[in-house]
Amino acid sequence: MVTVNIGMLHYVIDHIYGAFMHRTKISPPFFSRGWGGSKLELLERMIKDLFPEVEGQNWPPTLIQPIWRTVWETRTTCLREGVFRTTCDEQLISALPPESHTARVAFLAPKCVPPQKTACVVHLAGTGDHTFDRRLRLGGPLLKQNIASMVLESPFYGRRRPMLQHGAKLLCVSDLLLLGRATIEETRSLLHWLDSEGGFGKMGVCGLSMGGVHAAMVGSLHPTPVATLPFLSPHSAVVAFCDGILRYGTAWEALREDLAVQKTVMTLEEVRQRMRNVLSLTDVTRFPIPKNPNAVIFVAATDDGYIPKHSVLELQKAWPGSEVRWVTGGHVSSFLLHNDEFRRAIVDGLNRLEWKEPPL
Repeated sequence: MVTVNIGMLHYVIDHIYGAFMHRTKISPPFFSRGWGGSKLELLERMIKDLFPEVEGQNWPPTLIQPIWRTVWETRTTCLREGVFRTTCDEQLISALPPESHTARVAFLAPKCVPPQKTACVVHLAGTGDHTFDRRLRLGGPLLKQNIASMVLESPFYGRRRPMLQHGAKLLCVSDLLLLGRATIEETRSLLHWLDSEGGFGKMGVCGLSMGGVHAAMVGSLHPTPVATLPFLSPHSAVVAFCDGILRYGTAWEALREDLAVQKTVMTLEEVRQRMRNVLSLTDVTRFPIPKNPNAVIFVAATDDGYIPKHSVLELQKAWPGSEVRWVTGGHVSSFLLHNDEFRRAIVDGLNRLEWKEPPL
């Protein structure tokens, strides 16, 4: 009788999926257009601008007024879509592609419960999640527990995708950092809108994989306590692009050639180290501890071929009071099979927050 190591099987599935997605030539690799600037110094300055030393930098979110339209409604539930101009500053807006200047959200909320007795969670996109559908399916069952869902379409994704970009394969390294910074700004503005305009009693932010990194950053930088729920996510983009499976889908030679054009000759190993230095700016352990670390719940997979266990534990260690929950599986299988665990973490994270005092 042959015994199968299920954990190893999940890990192998991740690598088979990764090989199919990133080693075949079906689509171009990540960063096929290079680093993102004709001058490396300019790019580095821009990146340091995007992710400054964030100690204590809970700058106030920008107020937005989305324009809403109703997609459908029933007696108990309403789905609306809204648009607003990205809340990035002008320097960042000029760096973003024009297609990404307008943010889009889907908003699924109960109709029969007043907002001050309702919670709302902003759902952020993982790599390759171009539509609202999957995140609305994750959030839909939570309506029974009076939890609404706000789903943000990422810059560089969906209708915000630049014309020359194929799928999720970002053209330049700078695009990854721009995507992150714009997502943080827009999410903080959405949370501020839910609080000040929507009147919701509690708020949270969640995301899978890349979306989980952004959720952790938002939870860290938001000026008021929010439930922070990173699922299957590393502590830094370095883990994904330099150590994990995505390294096979990265255009290392194009990045080396881009440096050579700028009269900087490097070996491929030096190029990889350069990438580590750039992406270390996304290390969430450098960010401030969230206002209520007890409302931070990480859900990680036991046999994740993309995200090693030590990466998840580094962030938990940096944020004392946060919790890690483990699900059995790999990155791909957990993404598909463990939505109930993700929902349970959302409910529990929100339960660890106080209800907002209603206005007098």
